[in-house]
Amino acid sequence: MTEMLTRPVAAEVVTGTVEILDGRSWTRVCAYEQLTPGRGVAALSAEGAQVAIFRDRSGALYAVDNRDPFSGAYVLSRGIVGSRDGVPTVASPMYKHVFDLRDGRCLDERTTPDGRPAVLRVWTVRVVQKHGTAEGAR
Repeated sequence: MTEMLTRPVAAEVVTGTVEILDGRSWTRVCAYEQLTPGRGVAALSAEGAQVAIFRDRSGALYAVDNRDPFSGAYVLSRGIVGSRDGVPTVASPMYKHVFDLRDGRCLDERTTPDGRPAVLRVWTVRVVQKHGTAEGAR
């Protein structure tokens, strides 16, 4: 599967249904209004993958794998949302590694202890409104 890079959903979007792209189809997650700014939620994709979805304080949405590549635990949705040098980030609650929410890269280490790249899969996320769609990316 080709890794997709996403841009955040526009902050002016205030209502609608949050969806993630799962290969070829969109999976409904929840109402945009149900996402608390500065927090994450975990969701299952149609193919069974755990996805962490975040709404930052400006209202932008991001979606990455929920699995922390350093610990193997599915905990990133419970991480601390913040920024580093203007980059939107999430810090894992396990070992506190910080990941760029735009491209999934770990900003602290390039590889995990077993030598794999320290990068999260980034999921395309959008908000479907009554009168159209405000997409983060395609």
